[in-house]
Amino acid sequence: MKIFNDIELIDLAIYTNRTLIVTDLHIGYEESLNKQGLMVPRFQFDEIMKRLDSIFKKLKSKKIERIIINGDLKHEFGTISGQEWRNTLKLLDYFSEHCNEVILIKGNHDKILGPIAEKRNVRVLDHYLISTIDENTIKKISINNKSQLKNQSKIKKSFKKINIKNRIEKTIIKTQKNMINKIINKNKSKNNNNILVMHGDKIPSKTLLKGIKTIIIGHEHSAVSVREGPRAELFKAFLVGKWKKYNLIVQPSFNLVTEGTDILKEEVLSPFLKGDLKNFDVIVAGDNLYGFGKVKDL
Repeated sequence: MKIFNDIELIDLAIYTNRTLIVTDLHIGYEESLNKQGLMVPRFQFDEIMKRLDSIFKKLKSKKIERIIINGDLKHEFGTISGQEWRNTLKLLDYFSEHCNEVILIKGNHDKILGPIAEKRNVRVLDHYLISTIDENTIKKISINNKSQLKNQSKIKKSFKKINIKNRIEKTIIKTQKNMINKIINKNKSKNNNNILVMHGDKIPSKTLLKGIKTIIIGHEHSAVSVREGPRAELFKAFLVGKWKKYNLIVQPSFNLVTEGTDILKEEVLSPFLKGDLKNFDVIVAGDNLYGFGKVKDL
């Protein structure tokens, strides 16, 4: 299901600009419940992997440069449990097979994430900015622009007298990179369509919001209850609406032990959602994605 032209919802994930985003896996949740005396079977990781396999099959025709885990990869606050060690490393290895880079965004549960990230050389960030500049367009500009080609030709001629091929090649590559970076930075300054990915437990600074059009958050574990007669059932759901002047997408959790927080009945967690939610669109993630209209109509 496509929203905002360049953002696609796929099951519990979001795909945009060669980037796949998942959030709130809470690996180790069953072990935490077991320690509290609740004998919950440890099925979640296998179910997560099956669900991810299905998502990647749907994306087989698309290129994935990076995968972002938008907070709360693991569940325990102050330690790393045995289940968390085993399954988070397996998950990171699995993601690495499907992209060039895996990025971890810090969530409120991610107090001890460094040791896991270091094991797999994964970056841990507070947020990630997705530029909506088309990388293919940049490449075409850098190759086809005649003035750039002339500059490259001049560089080659100026180094003809130097019989060190490696130095010539390195200089040309460096020049090409500088040209591309100039194009990117020039377009970024004009572009107000960038996407900010952050966990959602904190409000971003005004500086961070400069040039942003859309914000993607997790944290809320958003879900809605659907009633039919005396029976009510809870479903994971995307919320799509506005926060101030920005598009806001609230992504449901990938924690498959629980559906999440019923935003129709329970107090919301994210400061992004402390205002009126009645005009947010609800997209339920069941066996498919279903538009359920506005919150105020449910």
